[in-house]
Amino acid sequence: MPGTPAQEAAVREVVADAGKCQSDPERFLPLHTPDVEIVNFGGRRVAGREVLGEAMRAALTSPLADVVTTVEVTGVRFPREGVAVVAAVKRVHDARKEPDGGGPILPATSGQLTYLLVEEADGTWRISLAQTTPTTF
Repeated sequence: MPGTPAQEAAVREVVADAGKCQSDPERFLPLHTPDVEIVNFGGRRVAGREVLGEAMRAALTSPLADVVTTVEVTGVRFPREGVAVVAAVKRVHDARKEPDGGGPILPATSGQLTYLLVEEADGTWRISLAQTTPTTF
């Protein structure tokens, strides 16, 4: 079931906003459902918007604040009404270095990112799930 061009544009906008707000919990968190689940690059699963906020705020006060990601959407599909699956490539820019002065701490520099977004009753799209799988290309 294809979504409308307006629905696809709205979904793409939420994904873009999530990227722009990755260091601003007050703007980032409302883009997600209350029961959101996130699996990050390192395989850590965070369940719930409140827990996500706690994890995000802790990360932003740690050296993880030096890790910035970019997301390139490669496809959007609508498997059913009010549900969007977004395929994307996530690229990590890690300014942190190994304690010995070596390379970046995160070994992977890109990953396949899948978002699941749901449409609320008022027409607002929110991220319900995000899963990143590191890749080597």
